[in-house]
Amino acid sequence: MESYKGLVLRNLCYTDLVYERINKKMNWTLSKDEIEKNIFGILKETDESQFQKTGKNIYVTNNEQNIRITINSNTYRVITVDPR
Repeated sequence: MESYKGLVLRNLCYTDLVYERINKKMNWTLSKDEIEKNIFGILKETDESQFQKTGKNIYVTNNEQNIRITINSNTYRVITVDPR
């Protein structure tokens, strides 16, 4: 069975509304493309052990970047991003 990290990196997607939510919560002013590149880079560098599935979500914690990313485990859509 493929790891959560592999599944997330291969299937990651976004809704239009989540870009605004990410910029607001992280105090960023990034374009959609910049957000996608930034989030993908953070996910890629995050250790597999930090991908935790709880209920219908996968929570990815990256302490070096002080960030937690919440992803729907069925659709692999980013739900939100929170500073840690």
